[in-house]
Amino acid sequence: MFYQTEKVAVFIDGSNLYAAIRSLGFDFDYKKLLDYFQARCNLLRAYYYTALGDEQDYSPIRPLVDWLAYNGYTVITKPIKEYVDPVTGNRRTKGNMDIEISVGMLSMTPYYDHAVLFSGDGDFRSVVEAVQQRGKRVTVISSLLTQPPMIADELRRQADDFIELNSLRDSLVRHMSS
Repeated sequence: MFYQTEKVAVFIDGSNLYAAIRSLGFDFDYKKLLDYFQARCNLLRAYYYTALGDEQDYSPIRPLVDWLAYNGYTVITKPIKEYVDPVTGNRRTKGNMDIEISVGMLSMTPYYDHAVLFSGDGDFRSVVEAVQQRGKRVTVISSLLTQPPMIADELRRQADDFIELNSLRDSLVRHMSS
């Protein structure tokens, strides 16, 4: 579904992709992801969006974010917000990147022909529609095979193409060197 001449921008919802690959049970190779798209189209940019904990706290995602930033990805982060749940009184965190991803997808439309969104979050249906109204194709990559499915039905219906993440396993799995 990709053409060698089309300009493609990849938008990765880091926490959503992490949850999907963990549920599918495979170790994801981000270098292979770049190679996959560079072999099939004119990859303009690959964006990775994630929320990060406070700098004093060790964040298990920090090494990945650093690696991505040095290896061809544009990494967009924001701090995780802590709040007290008014109902339970428990401390909670939130780090939703939906607005940042949506703004990125819309602001880049003059430069790409095809957007690839790694997320199954139904909140993206409206931005996918807005991108399509600007004459762009949108492919969503997520999973129906997880329990529950990671892809929201409304997002899958809105996308021009849907790719089951598990169908890319052989191309994107990281093999441990022996």
